[in-house]
Formats: sequence, structure tokens, C-alpha cells
Amino acid sequence: MEPERLRREFPALSDEDLAAYEAVTRALLAHPSSRGRRLAAILAAVDRAREKEAAGVALEEEERQAAAYARALAKMQGRRTE
Repeated sequence: MEPERLRREFPALSDEDLAAYEAVTRALLAHPSSRGRRLAAILAAVDRAREKEAAGVALEEEERQAAAYARALAKMQGRRTE
């Protein structure tokens, strides 16, 4: 889906959310044979990011992107992200 269309359809998406959604989606689609492993790694990074955020610990770049991806998905599905 085009970024401008996503922005129109989901105005709550931040620039960071949108960039993460695009990057992660592109990576998942680019390597179909490893999609399951990559998705599992992303979900693990989301869990780590949530734990670190709750503890006030700085996130690694992978965790930051995974957290933004999860926020984007939640916003697109109409869920609260806090």
C-alpha cells in the first residue's frame, strides 16, 4: 500500500510508525522462505521493547523499529497503543 494512502486511511500513524511498517513489510515480502523466522524475531523484539520501555531502559534500533511496527499495526486495526 502506498504511504500517502496509508496516511489518509490511518491518520493516527506517525512518521516513525509508517517508516517501520514499510521497512518491516518490505523485509518480510522480500524473503518469503524466511518470513516465519523473521516475523518471530520481530515479535520477540516487540516483547523486549515493551519490557525495556516499562523498565525505562533504552531500546536497540531493532527493538525501536519493531515497537513502531507493532504500534502501526495496532493503529491500523483500531486498537489503543498505550
